[in-house]
Amino acid sequence: MIALDDIRRSFKGRIALAEPLARYTTFRIGGPADIYLEPLDRDDALSLIRYLRRESIPFFPMGNGSNLLISDEGVRGAVVNLEVGFNYLDMTTEGVITAGAGVKLAKFVDFCITRGRQGVEMLAGIPGTLGGAVIMNAGAYGGEISDYMLSVELIRGDRLLRISRDQGGFAYRTSGLQGDLILEASFVFPEGRTDSMKTFRRETMLKRNSSQPVQWPNAGSIFKNPPGHYAAKLIQECGLKGRRIGNAEISELHANFIINRGGASANDVLMLAEIARGTVKKKFGIDLELEIKLVGFEEDVASRLRDEVEGRKSTVSDRDD
Repeated sequence: MIALDDIRRSFKGRIALAEPLARYTTFRIGGPADIYLEPLDRDDALSLIRYLRRESIPFFPMGNGSNLLISDEGVRGAVVNLEVGFNYLDMTTEGVITAGAGVKLAKFVDFCITRGRQGVEMLAGIPGTLGGAVIMNAGAYGGEISDYMLSVELIRGDRLLRISRDQGGFAYRTSGLQGDLILEASFVFPEGRTDSMKTFRRETMLKRNSSQPVQWPNAGSIFKNPPGHYAAKLIQECGLKGRRIGNAEISELHANFIINRGGASANDVLMLAEIARGTVKKKFGIDLELEIKLVGFEEDVASRLRDEVEGRKSTVSDRDD
């Protein structure tokens, strides 16, 4: 039971009950959160997380809503969004750049470029906020957001901590920060030529816009690239481009994207992802691992859908016989 009066005693930010989450995601999919909260500052966030943990209320930190798929049933517990209170950027005279977790990656990239700091321009065009990018160690074209990271400020358990990059457990599209609430991160980037970085950013944006289905709601890459392979190429070679369930479709433009053509359900998306995973496994013997984060689903949802997909295949096979 969430006692709003208890939260309001020390919480200054916005509170909403049964808040629909589809509008906050790039997929435009997702049911309501029991309670949705926007902390205004560090004290707000810390007092809120301490309350939620003390009352054993589960919570999910949410930024721009990219790289995730929220259940059609929504999220039980709390959703904490830092976009309002942690949307700040600063650069010291020593060249240390600090960004709040709610800063959009596009704004972060522009800030660094205009100050002649290189090392994040490859992130141009990636939707999302800095907090989510840190947790998943976002990257592109051989670079990752953790490459020039100095430290991360976060809430772990009920404690406010600042940890070094080496303590973050960063690896390909993941980190050891799962379960933490990221508040900000600091970086020291090398100097670079602003004109060259702007050119690279422009070329990166053009490449993304021409090779990815940016005109449709999507969550970015569905699967991580397995070692030595590209997930999109494997899915494409299985002939799955354009495969559709309901209003969810494996993109004709980029096979590692599933798009929402309007009114797609989370289950439609998951079923398509499982079809892609199973087909690639059968044809190439390669396991695809989800890159998107599933929120609000039962733990066994993947295995349940796998059984359902296999059941459909068996039914089709019996009819053919």
